[in-house]
Amino acid sequence: MGQAMIEFHEVTKQYQGGQPAVDALTMSIAEGTITVLVGPSGCGKTTTLRMINRMVEPTSGTITVAGKDVTAVPAAELRRSMGYVMQSAGLLPHRSVLDNIATVPRLNGVSRREARKRAEDLLDVVGLARTLGGRYPSQLSGGQQQRVGVARALAADPPVLLMDEPFSAVDPVVRDELQQELLRLQKDLAKTIVFVTHDIDEATVLGDQVAVFAVGGKLAQYAAPEEILRAPANDFVAGFVGRDRGFRHLGFTASDGVTFHPVPTVIRGADGHSSDPNAADGWQLVVDGDMRPLGWATPGTDADLIPGGSLFHPGESLRRALDAALSSPSGLGVAVDADGRVLGAIRGPEILALIEQARQARQAAVQAAR
Repeated sequence: MGQAMIEFHEVTKQYQGGQPAVDALTMSIAEGTITVLVGPSGCGKTTTLRMINRMVEPTSGTITVAGKDVTAVPAAELRRSMGYVMQSAGLLPHRSVLDNIATVPRLNGVSRREARKRAEDLLDVVGLARTLGGRYPSQLSGGQQQRVGVARALAADPPVLLMDEPFSAVDPVVRDELQQELLRLQKDLAKTIVFVTHDIDEATVLGDQVAVFAVGGKLAQYAAPEEILRAPANDFVAGFVGRDRGFRHLGFTASDGVTFHPVPTVIRGADGHSSDPNAADGWQLVVDGDMRPLGWATPGTDADLIPGGSLFHPGESLRRALDAALSSPSGLGVAVDADGRVLGAIRGPEILALIEQARQARQAAVQAAR
């Protein structure tokens, strides 16, 4: 872990007449990492986030960013020095995508031309076509709007990025894409990101560190996601993580031993008809001319394809491998290379055997350490 970028020292936020929204929070957030604040509604995670840029002022305690007390910086200046992404992208409806992204650089005195050039570059960074730059927010999908929101937050190249449930309003497929995009961006940009969510899955996918908050604004556990899944600090954390935390923990188990098997494939031409170079009984994977999977079919039916499950990429976790097998109508997970071409099929029972091996190896390591 790098040096601390954001530090909370005995920070409390008390609203009149109620219990504390945040109660004596002491926490250090390392530079260049993603820290996820997670917990049930009303546990103080959003209040904690908003105290970093003084959208909420603490009742007591100290918050420092890069060693400087946030109260020593004028609030407007502090906010412009940090990126901020919220649940609804919060874009200005009457401004084009490019002008939305250019907002903060313009406030910081950058010329209009330079700000728009930066905005165009950022469309590439967040995976949006430059042709969208002239559109208005209402002409974009929810996922595209959130990407614009991220681009706007990055426009002034801030060292700190605050993200308040930014992906919770989009559908699960888009949400997964946005999560992967954020991880890809972070590899290149190494920002200090503080991310709020109520979803423990999202927290464990994204977080280098995860802070679990309990009702009443108390920090219940602050650790790497793997540790929170493997060793919850108390009953509250165990209950919040849920009964399937063992399945989530598979997200941290390498899939090196997964075997790829030949899979019967049918190539579907541009006219929709199929040629059948290796017909077989049972399920067949329908692919395009480049061997990219389109769906499953059973012999003798050239009707609608049955959608496949999730795809597995070599190097992903055992959780991803098992999900690919379990979500496939044929019971065979489809493994693809970086270009999306079929590498072979993976089988559920074999993945379960690898999971058991990994569990025994972990158990043996624990015994040896005692």
